Amino acid sequence: MVASHQLGRFRDRSRERQSHREAALNLVTACIGLFNCRYLDRAITDQRRRGTFIDDQRLRRLSPLGWDHINLTGDYVWSETATYDADGLRPLNTEQEPVAA
Repeated sequence: MVASHQLGRFRDRSRERQSHREAALNLVTACIGLFNCRYLDRAITDQRRRGTFIDDQRLRRLSPLGWDHINLTGDYVWSETATYDADGLRPLNTEQEPVAA
């Protein structure tokens, strides 16, 4: 569950404002899923290109809904030196060893 401000509690009294906030959280959740799908696809493709066997049966159980790596509230640092590829994505972190299956 994605929550923002006031621990995700809807404190608005009107049904209209609650619906508006609920729709916004649904949109954020969908964006996180899309973001994660794009990077998961890129990571899987990269690992397969490097010769790593990735079982398709295990991929069926992979969920793009994790969001621990996404800062929903707090400090945001914008870097002018960040690099992006032609698709507008940051490069994969390939320095880490792959996690054992």
